[in-house]
Amino acid sequence: MAHAPDIKPPAYLSKPAIRWIEHRLPLLSTVDQFVGTQYPAPRNLNYWWNFGSIAGFMLVVMIATGVFLAMNYQPSTAEAFNSVERIMRDVNYGWLIRYIHMNGASMFFLAVYIHIFRGMYYGSYKAPREILWWLGIVILILMMATAFMGYVLPWGQMSYWGATVITNLFSAIPLVGDSIVTLLWGGFSVDNPTLNRFYALHFLLPFVIVAVVFLHIVALHQHGSNNPLGIDAKGPQDKIPFHPYYTVKDLFGLAAFMLFYAYFIFFNPNILGHPDNYIPADPLVTPPHIVPEWYFLPFYAMLRAITFDILFIEAKLGGVIAMFGSLLILFALPWLDTSRVRSGKFRPRFKIFFWIFVADCIMLGWVGANPPEPPYTVYGLLGTAYYFAYFLVILPLLGWFERPKALPKSIAEPVLGGGALAGAKTMEKA
Repeated sequence: MAHAPDIKPPAYLSKPAIRWIEHRLPLLSTVDQFVGTQYPAPRNLNYWWNFGSIAGFMLVVMIATGVFLAMNYQPSTAEAFNSVERIMRDVNYGWLIRYIHMNGASMFFLAVYIHIFRGMYYGSYKAPREILWWLGIVILILMMATAFMGYVLPWGQMSYWGATVITNLFSAIPLVGDSIVTLLWGGFSVDNPTLNRFYALHFLLPFVIVAVVFLHIVALHQHGSNNPLGIDAKGPQDKIPFHPYYTVKDLFGLAAFMLFYAYFIFFNPNILGHPDNYIPADPLVTPPHIVPEWYFLPFYAMLRAITFDILFIEAKLGGVIAMFGSLLILFALPWLDTSRVRSGKFRPRFKIFFWIFVADCIMLGWVGANPPEPPYTVYGLLGTAYYFAYFLVILPLLGWFERPKALPKSIAEPVLGGGALAGAKTMEKA
């Protein structure tokens, strides 16, 4: 029978100096166990699995560029906008660092969203990986908080009014809402204390994300990666060393992603932003249409979809519940999906509803970019209804009524079924 390549002891341990260091500080061996020859991974991972490592790379890029930008930024309402302009015009390569950071946020969210949709399609949230999934959602929420605070820092028109609108949402929370808003503002309006709070938190939260990413990786290695078939690896024939097989594959995927990223940096750096943010913040002039960054648009559409009171819940509070509920419901996904089959590859009806769900999220993003008026309000309400119906109605019912296709006996069977495995079986019979 065909076997995976043997996992050999690492070559670096043959050098006495490295052995001496490793005996006292096992740094290289720890890295090797996480992403090297000592970590066996399923042999059938496809390119959708690249986006986890791409997201990790983008996190490093965002922290590195953010530190350099912080060296020249002034967290003051009187100087913030001018300091950003100085970075762009007077600091050596400041324009490049800012464009890398500004567009890097979009690339980071793009990689994470694809990573999450991949996990939803292939059932990576199912037992025993529930905590791994939870940690991924915590990372997403921390990213959203960090990105929102970062968007306020340039102190342009969209920065100021975006901060005003979003922080005011907390006033809808009964009893404690007004106190939360005052705490966020540091006063009675969005002003200098608000900017200082957001600057401090924007600098701190990426390091919190790093800590949660570390826990995410630890949880991943506890039971290993899921795979496109959604079945557990049953032996050495189902696995290959992560290095060099997947490190090379990840580097190739990263190179392709970097070409896409570079287009925005060098050729169209402002297309993903709003032109009003190049106007200094003015509390006396409200923009005609307040729009957040594209990665917030689906949630913004859900926030605006509730325009009517629901029993004792006012419309504003209903919108806030819908927006935050759209994130919190993801924590319950491992139990809402009642199917015993992980991978959508073997679930024909699930595939249909899943791709409608993806289209629904894209449609909500389009709705969020448009003014809150008919017909967009109707589309937003329908899109929000399907979003929650997918989790609360469709997935639980599919698990009971759907007939999935037969699963293969092992990962190696479909991977090698027409080639090496068939040859190995012939040899065994002979």
